[in-house]
Amino acid sequence: MLDPDFAHRFAADWIDAWNRHDLDAILSHYADDFTMSSPLIAQLAGVPSGRLSGKSAVGAYWSEALRRLPDLRFTLIDVFVGVDSLLLHYQGARGPAAEWFEFGPDGQVIQAAAHYAA
Repeated sequence: MLDPDFAHRFAADWIDAWNRHDLDAILSHYADDFTMSSPLIAQLAGVPSGRLSGKSAVGAYWSEALRRLPDLRFTLIDVFVGVDSLLLHYQGARGPAAEWFEFGPDGQVIQAAAHYAA
């Protein structure tokens, strides 16, 4: 079971890293072989499945996203805690967003999925 304090610390660190556009700090939350899914991966990276695996591939995608959105800023709305996952609800660059994170035993994200308002 995820500890609520861990969840809130993760949320604050994750939002702060994105708002500073610090790719290394963002990626520090993730396992080396994590999987990321997002409709924007399909749209912006041209990957039809909308999925990327590993820090190298996801890092390249996020680096390009940060380049394209120099004013990117996230505002945390709420944190939802699960057994071994959490969901962050935040205001993103394109409106409301929610991101789901599954954690491995070492506290690193092993899977993540971004969701955006329709």
